[in-house]
Amino acid sequence: MAEVKLRGVKKSFDEVEVIHGVDLEIKDREFVVFVGPSGCGKSTLLRMIAGLEDITAGEIYIGDTYVNDLHPADRGAAMVFQSYALYPHMSVRENIGFGLKLNKVPKAEIQ
Repeated sequence: MAEVKLRGVKKSFDEVEVIHGVDLEIKDREFVVFVGPSGCGKSTLLRMIAGLEDITAGEIYIGDTYVNDLHPADRGAAMVFQSYALYPHMSVRENIGFGLKLNKVPKAEIQ
């Protein structure tokens, strides 16, 4: 994983600003959850980090790389999902760890 930095990230659709200058730093190996009501911008923010949605202003870095103009496939962001409950019969921890387990990440590292 890598550090993710957002500096003054904004998103507008026509004249409507929906993301209002987000400054955020997520350290390497840090676990972060975005929580909020429907329509507050969680998915839009994740889509901008992944490169699936263009930003209107600001800068996004993954590691030391400025990624604003980088194609999504070149950012190293594997997946963005709307709900943790990809598998509703599993806990949050199990859902998040499932992909890591499939990729043979050591159990101690997943914990």
